[in-house]
Amino acid sequence: MSTVAPESNRRKGGKLLQFLADRFYDVEALRDYLFRKQVSKVHQKNRFRGKEWIRSNGRGHSTLEFLHFQAVPVEAVDASDCAINYQGLDNLLALKELQSLSLQRCPHVDDWCLSRLYQLADSLQELSLAGCPQISERGLACLHHLQ
Repeated sequence: MSTVAPESNRRKGGKLLQFLADRFYDVEALRDYLFRKQVSKVHQKNRFRGKEWIRSNGRGHSTLEFLHFQAVPVEAVDASDCAINYQGLDNLLALKELQSLSLQRCPHVDDWCLSRLYQLADSLQELSLAGCPQISERGLACLHHLQ
């Protein structure tokens, strides 16, 4: 006995497949799209009182408004193209609810840096290391602690 989906369901599925086929030529492009969509959702959640980001002034000082948000957990960090290094990771490892970390094209991220990421194993769901020239197979082997 076979069942046939109603016509409206087949049209919806066909539209979705057509949408995906029109915009994504490979799996990597689809993954990139989904990642950007996820980051966009995080940006929406991180809007404070109509402001997208709370920034320091020209002298490096933050407003008192920032103190109200110290208890808000950070779920995503995009440190792409940043000069972060082994010591600088201390600032990220303190973020115990960090789910997404992008270190793309960071020139100082190396195998030793990756050996420290096990501390985020309980929360980290996505890690992007594309374009990091100092990472080798040995460093990637350190990531076995992450799921």
